[in-house]
Amino acid sequence: MNGQALRIPLWLALTGSVILLGLSLSMAISVGAVAVPIDTVWGVFLNKTGLSEVVPTWSKGRAAIVWEIRFPRALLAAMVGAGLALVGASLQAVTRNPLADPHLLGISSGGVFGAVLALLHTGLFIGLLTVPLLAFLGALMATAMVLGVSQLASATSADRLVLAGVAVSFVIMAGANTLIFLGDPRATHTVVFWMLGGFGLAQWSHLIYPLVILVACGIWLWLQAPKLNAMTVGDETATTLGIPVKRFRLVVFVAGALITGVMVAFSGLIGFVGLMVPHIVRMMVGGDYLRVLPVSALIGAVFLLWADIVARTIMAPEDMPIGIVTGLIGGVFFILMLRRQ
Repeated sequence: MNGQALRIPLWLALTGSVILLGLSLSMAISVGAVAVPIDTVWGVFLNKTGLSEVVPTWSKGRAAIVWEIRFPRALLAAMVGAGLALVGASLQAVTRNPLADPHLLGISSGGVFGAVLALLHTGLFIGLLTVPLLAFLGALMATAMVLGVSQLASATSADRLVLAGVAVSFVIMAGANTLIFLGDPRATHTVVFWMLGGFGLAQWSHLIYPLVILVACGIWLWLQAPKLNAMTVGDETATTLGIPVKRFRLVVFVAGALITGVMVAFSGLIGFVGLMVPHIVRMMVGGDYLRVLPVSALIGAVFLLWADIVARTIMAPEDMPIGIVTGLIGGVFFILMLRRQ
């Protein structure tokens, strides 16, 4: 697909993506069961952050809606979209498979398994960190299983690695469903959030965890861009360039599991973001991962913000689970990808 790239200059792609992200963030906070003018949105923001004193022309109720509900929800959607897009782009490089993403490779399912285990069986034994920790461990377990199955079945080719991921995903989701079946029936409704995806439980106090992981892992992945470029050419070429291929692939998988596990812990199971966004970005800026990774993060954030807007407005005043929206869009995109390749 690199040959069909529009080759937009990187500075223009980044500038346009940042502007689009700002507009999308404004719309995500403004739109809802109670419409809030965009000038009110940013007036509340400036007052709450102390950046500027704006004479309030809005009620305390609207200020609460903007600051306590919609701002953290929109920021979480942006971070999750950016994280999943980064993971998808990285996995497509190290597996050399255009259909690789954390959902198809079972990493998201592992995160759900860990979150369900924490919510229904272990309890929050270390406080709010319990769910993200067990979600990460579940995602790491899924990663190990995929790599183990691929070795056991000699599935070293890229397409067979994805098939191993799909098989592991089914097994892990069966385990998660078993945990739900064995859990307290009165508490099982809490796991529906993780099974269908959504940002309705976003809180300011929770945002620090996905933010730290996204920034740390995102910077590390961007620094590995030359190695990711080499991996897209082939293992032999990467080896001749001095890259320890197996170890590097494993480390990228672990970084992807960390990002996915933490994002799943706060947003639930959201599929296809990591599959779609990197392909769209590569058509825009080419295949160099120094370009692909930062633009993928920005476009992923924009995509999930608009998916959340659709989820909140299509059945207003009820929220449709965002996993349904991304699943519908992603399924169509997946079919188009299969037709093209």
